[in-house]
Amino acid sequence: MYAIIETGGKQYRVEEGAVLSVELLPAEIGTEVGFDKVLACKKDNRLQVGQPYLPDAVVRGKVLEHGKSKKIIVFKYKAKKNYRRKQGHRQPYTRILIEKIEV
Repeated sequence: MYAIIETGGKQYRVEEGAVLSVELLPAEIGTEVGFDKVLACKKDNRLQVGQPYLPDAVVRGKVLEHGKSKKIIVFKYKAKKNYRRKQGHRQPYTRILIEKIEV
């Protein structure tokens, strides 16, 4: 059984017991979060697809930690014009344990 959810402008394929990193959520560590934007769900070789979301479908998860991903370097450069800009960025994330898929 799996579901496809949408959070933070991205789509994720999740299963029960899976751990995934999503965009930073305003939730404390150890609390339960629910994702109601379920796009599709497959259970017992039966696929349900929403238009755009499935009604009454919720994916429940538990917040494990908050953190920042690896640093990426943003470097702008124009040849022969002495123009160089270097900037770094670390994207914050929330790591979630998927506990239950309710359809």
